[in-house]
Amino acid sequence: MRRRVMFSLAVAIAVALLSPAVSAQSRAERDAREACVPGTPDSPACAEAHTLDVIQVTATKRPESSLEVAAATTIVTRAELGEAAMQTPMDALHGEVGTFVQQTTPGQGVVIVRGLKGSEVLHLVDGFRLNNAIFRNSPNQYIALVDGQSLDRIEVVRGPSSTLYGGDAMGGVVQMLTPALRYSDAGWNWSGGLRAIAASADDSLIGRAEVAGGSERVAVSLGATSQEVNDLRVGGGDVRPQSGLTARSGDFKVGAKPVEGHEFVLSVQYAEQPRTPRHDALVPGFGQTNPENALFFFEPQQRRFAQLLWRIDAANALFDNGELRVGRQTIVDDRRTRAFGTPNLEIERNRDTTTGFVGQFGKQIGEHHHLSYGVEVYRDTVDSSRTRTNINTGATSVRAPRFPDGSWMKSLALYVADDWRVGRFDINAGLRYSRFDVKIPESVDVPGVRLDPDDLTGNIGVSIELAEPLRFVANLGRGFRAPNIFDLGIFGVRPGNRYSEPNPNLTPESVISFDAGFKYGGERMSGELIAFRSRYRDKIAGVLTGEVRDGALVVQNRNITQQDLWGVEAGARYRSPEPDVELYATATYTRGDERSEGLEFPADRIPPLYGKLGARWKPNGRLGLEAYGYYATEQTRLSPRDAVDPRINPNGTGGWATLNLRADWRIFDGLGIAVRAENLADKRYREHGSGLDEPGRNFIVSLDYRF
Repeated sequence: MRRRVMFSLAVAIAVALLSPAVSAQSRAERDAREACVPGTPDSPACAEAHTLDVIQVTATKRPESSLEVAAATTIVTRAELGEAAMQTPMDALHGEVGTFVQQTTPGQGVVIVRGLKGSEVLHLVDGFRLNNAIFRNSPNQYIALVDGQSLDRIEVVRGPSSTLYGGDAMGGVVQMLTPALRYSDAGWNWSGGLRAIAASADDSLIGRAEVAGGSERVAVSLGATSQEVNDLRVGGGDVRPQSGLTARSGDFKVGAKPVEGHEFVLSVQYAEQPRTPRHDALVPGFGQTNPENALFFFEPQQRRFAQLLWRIDAANALFDNGELRVGRQTIVDDRRTRAFGTPNLEIERNRDTTTGFVGQFGKQIGEHHHLSYGVEVYRDTVDSSRTRTNINTGATSVRAPRFPDGSWMKSLALYVADDWRVGRFDINAGLRYSRFDVKIPESVDVPGVRLDPDDLTGNIGVSIELAEPLRFVANLGRGFRAPNIFDLGIFGVRPGNRYSEPNPNLTPESVISFDAGFKYGGERMSGELIAFRSRYRDKIAGVLTGEVRDGALVVQNRNITQQDLWGVEAGARYRSPEPDVELYATATYTRGDERSEGLEFPADRIPPLYGKLGARWKPNGRLGLEAYGYYATEQTRLSPRDAVDPRINPNGTGGWATLNLRADWRIFDGLGIAVRAENLADKRYREHGSGLDEPGRNFIVSLDYRF
């Protein structure tokens, strides 16, 4: 594998050196247009890449400064995505303000925002919902089916965002955005890039190739990514079995501007992990002498997505600008499993197909008001089947599927929001009406159920300019989440020696959240300090029924939990122009408490105090140096579920800190190399709630060529 890695890097360098020459002036102009990439530390985009004052679109559905909006936001720019050398998009959020990353098994990852995760946080890709009807309210693998190498930025809105985004936006919104198409007024103009990333801890290789071109009226882009990961070496030298995987993905966009003020964009994305092992189910965890499974593979995991966008930038009586989107997404969640000590091989086929329509519009009303309004319609259909084969006798039988086959879920929503600016005040307020229709057909194992909940949610936020660089912000919002197919109809064997039975009597969840704090955006220093408090009611949680089935504890989802969450989020950056030095630090603390059936206990999977700190130095225009560290304190406040979870030490997860170094060098215009040394002390540690230890001492080399 190492020979193949070195060979691939050599090929990439050779391609870069032998490519046709491009003038320094034209390449510099192109680099400025295409944003910062590793190895070009002096480009204008790189100079702006590591500041809190960036333009966001998720919190308000229109471009605004992240410092000026009332909502708490975390933005990972294109440059920071490139520096992260990530395997999944969530890797880029490690240590960022308000985002904690949990990884159950290799090739997967989930972000926890203000103590909430899974279907409690809404995930979007280019404005279309990644969340679907089988999204779990716990860590899941579907986010890894978005190619992180294809992204332009990740935007996180921390706190309920149900007015603009509806159900699932309880803890916040995570939006993954791909690069916009580029048009040219001077005939067809082409650009592209090659990227290779090699890491020593898992002997991995990631390769990415992309090309984009555009004329005055037509533009197109095409990209492909390949990923090979072998078994992981953790701190101390132990190599963890069943921790390797492969992944392939591709993306395509074509756009046209037939007339002034109108653009049509068709985008297609595909991602697949052909055979990914569930590490924590195949390797004994805490309190286990044997693994739960002799065989457990996600085989395969796929995401197929297509979306047509009509962007309108021609003012009329109803709106100044607008977007209409229609899209279709299919998630394939197939599995091949065999419980430890049994001859029964289970083959699962699970599909969720989401069809959606989104219309959003903006209108400036007078001097002080900007009105945003829109409509969303989504429909999910679920196909699920399962067979069991005795590997000793060859006998095959049909089993109850993981999800009720033929189930569907529909949603309709209307919203309106006003951005009112007067003097030093910027006030955002809005309302949203949501209606859901959920149908589970009756079968031998699952009773039929039909739910049609609806709700009115809203928010109000204020940003007050206390001084030119200093703002006070506060937000009050209500979130709402209707039970989905996973909540209502999940059935069968679950991790932790559990067996899930469906509950047709679930009702929606709701949360009321308040946050307040300060944002500072000076020329050399920027930062934020925000405190939040959330009250989660009728939370759906799995509870033990006291029954045992096939030797497993029977669990069922019920609206039995009341949860209180509070915390503090902080981040700061300081930049000195002479010498070019930047200092940064983040810290996030969350506490969660639950009440259920008269008992009080800590909430599930609440992160400890965590963050990062570091320093960057650019001694010249071609070289950048960085030293940084990630850290987390111990987490001993475990819920009853955490205490028996094989992924979590029953005595609590220990605290840890790592020291890391990074250097990037622009060899020549368009070609850059970055070398990273992570976990220099080779410390063995685990993110709280994860099912796999983090890499040990790890050397990562990334090569980027832009043409």
